[in-house]
Amino acid sequence: MDYQNRAGSKFGGGGVASQSATNADRRERLRRIAMETMDIEKDPYIFKNNVGTFECRLCLTVHQNDGSYLAHTQGRKHQTNLERRAAREDREGKKDQSTLPGVAGVQVKKQLIKIGRPGYKITKIRDPLTRQNGMLFQLQFQEITPGVKPRVRFMSAFEQQVETPDKNYQYLVVAAEPYQNSAFKIQAKEIDRRDENYWTWFDEDSKEFWIQILFKTEREEIFSGVPGLAPSQT
Repeated sequence: MDYQNRAGSKFGGGGVASQSATNADRRERLRRIAMETMDIEKDPYIFKNNVGTFECRLCLTVHQNDGSYLAHTQGRKHQTNLERRAAREDREGKKDQSTLPGVAGVQVKKQLIKIGRPGYKITKIRDPLTRQNGMLFQLQFQEITPGVKPRVRFMSAFEQQVETPDKNYQYLVVAAEPYQNSAFKIQAKEIDRRDENYWTWFDEDSKEFWIQILFKTEREEIFSGVPGLAPSQT
């Protein structure tokens, strides 16, 4: 950086750069590096939202402009997340996905033709011993891609952008290629993740996917993690 014309500096000498100026210079250098090494239009993780800012789908961060996003892609957080994602996809056997030129570890998602959502049935259940309330989901994936098993994820109301977030609810999301993701809106109570209370099972013959969840009781939620009270079983 050129520090000669800073207030308080002698002619021909370098003034002391402020922290904000140093950060701005670093972001500009990172942006120039990113522009030379990647095509932002082919980046699968950038998303422009309805208010005009840019979001990184990989790191769940928000940026005021594309330059800020490009600088972010060269940072430690984004690069670490790229490495983690690449390692996970290698473990899941997704090495056949193409890689963006000039950017190590960035995987391009396969373009699949979605065939709609699966048929499903939901049954409310209750444990006769613990009196815990729960739900049993049955989903039909008759056209599922061979070798693929459905995956389950719990999503908070503030992660989705379909409807106004409500802290009283969360979403259970089921994904299975080539079907569209299915999201079920459930109450925002803590899930009891003990093996006998939370489990999933995919029947390879009937192509039916089962999910059982039980919610923790109010007492378990209040005293969860308190030594000597409501010990959790594993």
